[in-house]
Amino acid sequence: MRELVEYIVKSIVAEPDNVTITEENSDEGLLIKLEVAAEDKGRVIGRGGRVAEAIRTLLRVKAAKDNTRVRLQIM
Repeated sequence: MRELVEYIVKSIVAEPDNVTITEENSDEGLLIKLEVAAEDKGRVIGRGGRVAEAIRTLLRVKAAKDNTRVRLQIM
């Protein structure tokens, strides 16, 4: 799932070299932490959170196919 987030985010941001993604497994499922440059946060979140919600929706679909849960945290 990390590859999916990385592909989407790097195609959106202006500084793809500053994208950092970490994964943590817990009892609740997989937690993906996404860090981007300060000026790219608006692009990743989108107006009204639409872009972030779209990324989360894609992750939920992929997680459903893998029978797991996933959460995305944008830092």
